[in-house]
Amino acid sequence: MVRLKVTAKGQITLKKEVLDHLGIKPGDEIDVDLLPRKGAGLRSVPKGSIEDFFRAGSNPYNIRATLGDIQEAIEAGWAGKVSLDDDP
Repeated sequence: MVRLKVTAKGQITLKKEVLDHLGIKPGDEIDVDLLPRKGAGLRSVPKGSIEDFFRAGSNPYNIRATLGDIQEAIEAGWAGKVSLDDDP
């Protein structure tokens, strides 16, 4: 548990260990969930836009696989027939 002190203006300073744990850097935003019985939860706000999220799943090599292909790859991996070090 980390204890913080409230200033006369109602402000707090989050200690470095809290910021590091939440992955928060200067300029980032934090969501505060108000919980029952005077509780609160802190969470870092994800960065980027929804467009960035969908671009992250882009397929620049136009690789296509059916569910059957994926199942075969899984079975081959479990059987030790391929490893991550093998060339595609």
